[in-house]
Amino acid sequence: MKIPAPLALIAALALTPTTLAFAQDQKTDTAATLGKVITVDVWPGGKMPGRGAREPEADMPSRNDGVQRITNVSLPTLAVFPAPKTDVPAPAMIVCPGGGFDYLAYNKEGTDIAAWLNANGISAIVLKYRVPKNSDGALRDLQRAISLSRASAKDWGIDPKRLGVIGFSSGGNLGAKAGLRFNERAYNAIDEIDRQSCRPDFAVLVYPVYMGRESEKIDSELNIIIPPMLIVHSEDDKAYYPGTKLYVEAMKRIGAPCTALIYKTGGHGYALQSKREARAWSDACLEWLGKNKWR
Repeated sequence: MKIPAPLALIAALALTPTTLAFAQDQKTDTAATLGKVITVDVWPGGKMPGRGAREPEADMPSRNDGVQRITNVSLPTLAVFPAPKTDVPAPAMIVCPGGGFDYLAYNKEGTDIAAWLNANGISAIVLKYRVPKNSDGALRDLQRAISLSRASAKDWGIDPKRLGVIGFSSGGNLGAKAGLRFNERAYNAIDEIDRQSCRPDFAVLVYPVYMGRESEKIDSELNIIIPPMLIVHSEDDKAYYPGTKLYVEAMKRIGAPCTALIYKTGGHGYALQSKREARAWSDACLEWLGKNKWR
């Protein structure tokens, strides 16, 4: 098997008119850009491995910033937003919102991202994974979501061989785990769905957190089967960029298929709304997806 080219550092800083127009649309009416939604439970009744939350699921109090923050998730779900119909199955991405594993920024890093993906011909599958403080449960939810999406590919009109993950902040950490630990499922298989692979075909990690820990798990023997990754971060995200830098260096050492978009400014938590250099990431991401025939 041919080993992909070594990691490349890219700093594309221009915001194109397409992204600017979409960002403006997002501020006005994201829901209007989304078509029908299919909502399914990640786990069959009574068979979810691990624990849920102690309190009922709820939105956290508003911070007057327009972000819906969901916490106490005990019933993980997938919200499937199909891409506009074509003659062939569409590529798809499972969207993992962030929130420090305490809550999910469900619209800003979930449904807003789904609208952007749909607008670019990609089906979006927003994962509502278990929080708070349940990273083990969250990984199980994502691994199951990948297998479930492949098992449902025909019904959802997606291509099971072009199924990726895109995660933000803690969701980015989750995507990295899915990309490294697919060869050892985090739970015992419970049905036929778990016969489907839980390896994402590619992963996009946007300002991921706690990546220093993940860098320690990168094994040189995995370099030809680690899925291609696009990692987005900003140097002024002082708390979390150092860990991403370690992760990128570890991937480079083993020649893993990884591309890094490193910007000088952007901070953390901007999703599609950055006004600094990191605003370029979404167009650069679409270019990367197109180059690899994932859109």
